Amino acid sequence: MAHVGKRVVKGREGIDRTKLYPLEQAVSLIKERANAKFDETVEIAMNLGVDPRHADQMVRGVCNLPNGSGRTLRVGVFARGAKAEEAKAAGADVVGAEELVEAVQKGEINFDRCIATPDMMGLVGRLGKVLGPRGLMPNPRVGTVTMDVTAAVAASKGGSVEFRVEKAGIVHAAVGKASFSAEKLEENIKAFVDSVSKAKPAGAKGTYIQRVAISSTMGPGIKVEPNTVLGA
Repeated sequence: MAHVGKRVVKGREGIDRTKLYPLEQAVSLIKERANAKFDETVEIAMNLGVDPRHADQMVRGVCNLPNGSGRTLRVGVFARGAKAEEAKAAGADVVGAEELVEAVQKGEINFDRCIATPDMMGLVGRLGKVLGPRGLMPNPRVGTVTMDVTAAVAASKGGSVEFRVEKAGIVHAAVGKASFSAEKLEENIKAFVDSVSKAKPAGAKGTYIQRVAISSTMGPGIKVEPNTVLGA
């Protein structure tokens, strides 16, 4: 454990935990400190001025990162017939109907993103207790219940990230890899913040985006000046 401790201490050197950094500087600090033996994931966490226990303050959506997420997602599609063939052709990893529902009920979940055609939702609805807690339930609001399975599979493979506010009013997501150029990371971060901004619910009062921080898998969290990511 000692070496992990040393790395954490070293990573925090030169970072003022109370300071808000402009996005450009924050990305630069993250990249400098991402020195693990693997390509670290860069994550964003946003504190929002909402109480998700109220239905009119729920924040949910999807963001197509302009430079991809750097992750290769396994995509599962619930579809039949021609739509199942279309999903396979688009590069879906797992495609099926009743037999896929049965597999998932047994705990065989070989996908990271789940898409369904609208006619399959009667079947897929039975999987709410399995897929719901994992954040995998298809939803028309984020484009994962659709007849256009080709576009949905392409978006999932290409770097679309779903977001959903948690109990404490926090949204977080992976927005790239430490190996990305600073410009690509900044573009992805701005695109994500813009998507969350546009998903502002009707019931949100006061300051909507309160705090923004970015970090890499093994690195420290760095607070970002919100107006440098809001395009202001």
